[in-house]
Amino acid sequence: MPVKKAKDFRGIPANELAAHIRALREEYFNLRIQQAAGQLENNQRIRIVRKELACALTVQGEGAAADAK
Repeated sequence: MPVKKAKDFRGIPANELAAHIRALREEYFNLRIQQAAGQLENNQRIRIVRKELACALTVQGEGAAADAK
């Protein structure tokens, strides 16, 4: 599964982006719990989710900055 880039998130409405960010945060939390318990099968998934979350938060911040102007 390829990592989504910031350009992939730019076309998403703000409310859907916020929902996607919540879902990514929840998935990242669950993956960290699995890793701590030794049950995580795909360690690479943590990195992918973290990068997607960072891109989504960046796009959300860009939108907030644009709205503030």
